[in-house]
Amino acid sequence: MEDTSPQEAAVLAAIRDNPFVGQQEIASLLGLARSTVAAHIVQLMQKGHILGRGYVLAEPARAVCIGGAVLDRKYRARQTLVPETSNPVDGVRSLGGVARNVAENLARLGTATTFVSIVGDDEAGRTLLSFMRERGIDVSQVIVSAERPTAEYAAILDPVGDLVMGLADMSIFDLLLPDHIDRIWPHLASATWVFCDCNLPAETLAALIDKARTAQFRLAIDAVSTVKAARLPKDLTGVDLLLMNLDEADAVLGRRSQKTMADAREAALGLRQAGAHEAIVTMGAEGIVVAGIEGVGVFPAVAAAAVDMTGAGDAMIAGTLHRLMAGEDLRSAARVGALLGAMTTESPASVHPQLSPLFLDANLHRISV
Repeated sequence: MEDTSPQEAAVLAAIRDNPFVGQQEIASLLGLARSTVAAHIVQLMQKGHILGRGYVLAEPARAVCIGGAVLDRKYRARQTLVPETSNPVDGVRSLGGVARNVAENLARLGTATTFVSIVGDDEAGRTLLSFMRERGIDVSQVIVSAERPTAEYAAILDPVGDLVMGLADMSIFDLLLPDHIDRIWPHLASATWVFCDCNLPAETLAALIDKARTAQFRLAIDAVSTVKAARLPKDLTGVDLLLMNLDEADAVLGRRSQKTMADAREAALGLRQAGAHEAIVTMGAEGIVVAGIEGVGVFPAVAAAAVDMTGAGDAMIAGTLHRLMAGEDLRSAARVGALLGAMTTESPASVHPQLSPLFLDANLHRISV
């Protein structure tokens, strides 16, 4: 959050003492004109100290997650799939989306979290919002649109669980335009970290990155996929932490590699040269590379009895951000993030249902020294 002037600080102190105080009361208390108090309140909102009408004050440490909210459906065939006819399957419905998963992980870890996305005015959208509210996540800035349905992803799996076909309807995210970033700016300006995934349109990502260059919060971005990584601007200045796998990094940097840890190291350094302040490049079970202000760190993945890989990368992001907000350096935070990612693979859910601060702490011994 930006610094305040002496008069702004006095107005903010009056509101902290009494969040229901009126502008005229503040003016009388401080010996100012009511119009001056009103102007100061507008500035305090723009700087992120006040979140909106009613003088909702900012949390001392808070994360905002912007991006995908998706209804996931998995259909696993009971026998060999036969094309062009009906096949018996076992179906499972769950909630997904990179930013949504990150937000839920953060909330389960006790981080005050706001989620920003767009859903349809339909049953799936209402289910998503209700689920997030029940977990203490602020969804007041989610757009509900009647123009398009809530995003949905359907996975068709063969009998052993391998993906045969994935079907994605994500067109609703095209409606999440830059003007929404302007409307919710007080919520972003007051955050400690803002996380965004590349489900957003290119112009919205560019607008957010541009505004972040002069903001007080720190901005983290995940590529989501090689196709969506292309939505990032060439100049990554303004991105404090960029997260992606090696294929996505190669796509962003326009390079080819042999898919080795040495290539991941070069890619992480390349992302920093493109403007990102720090970068993490993952290599799945092979390990992770962290390129930060203190140099480059390479460490192995955490061993896990994997059941389902869904959501592992999102958990890694959340674990990393959670520890960064607690004051840890990037290398230490990323190692905890890698642990949370491994733990998530040991559950069939995209967010581990037992996740809590105590559950994470109880597993810290699994990080190799």
